[in-house]
Amino acid sequence: MSPASLDKPLTLALSKGRIFDETMPLLSAAGIQVSESPETSRKLILPTSSPDLQIIIVRASDVPTYVQYGAADFGIAGKDVLHEHVATHPGGLYQPVDLNIARCRLCVAVRQGFDYEAAVRQGSRLRVATKYVRAAREHFAGKGVYVDLIKLYGSMELAPLVGLADAIVDLVSTGGTLKANNLVAVEDITEISSRLIVNQASLKMRSAALQPLIDAFARASLANK
Repeated sequence: MSPASLDKPLTLALSKGRIFDETMPLLSAAGIQVSESPETSRKLILPTSSPDLQIIIVRASDVPTYVQYGAADFGIAGKDVLHEHVATHPGGLYQPVDLNIARCRLCVAVRQGFDYEAAVRQGSRLRVATKYVRAAREHFAGKGVYVDLIKLYGSMELAPLVGLADAIVDLVSTGGTLKANNLVAVEDITEISSRLIVNQASLKMRSAALQPLIDAFARASLANK
């Protein structure tokens, strides 16, 4: 698990979409500009205005893996992704800053008309579709509710509509997608935000370059509280 080569720029792992967009002001506050967007560019490695920093674009669920194994020196990942990652990859990541960006909620949702409270109260065994298996298992275990977990990777809202599951556990921001698919959030599990994560070896070996960026992110994130 060696960090990125010492003679190369620092590498920051980001995912496309909301996290990328909300990271740009934090980089700007650190005096760093990114001239290309992953939404319009096919490049997976993006240069920045700093010769000492480059950005790699990876799937959100892969950001912790790239950082933990040293392919990236640091990255930004949601609390939801990190919680699932550490279940199978304990250790190796330092999480110095909650950036307070890409905020949302991890919720239980069901189709309109499904009596969730009655099902839970009666001790029914629920089928729950989610990609957040660890979080869902812990939540329902804490409530003493028996569940069969079905792992999906997308289109979660479809599962209750076609009878695959009684409920889903998924991220909810505005609730618009749930409403459009005749679903309703019935229970909040936890608040989610994105965190700065750092490869531990990189922090030791490249601290002179990394620490100023960590500090800049920390200062900029205060404005998001």
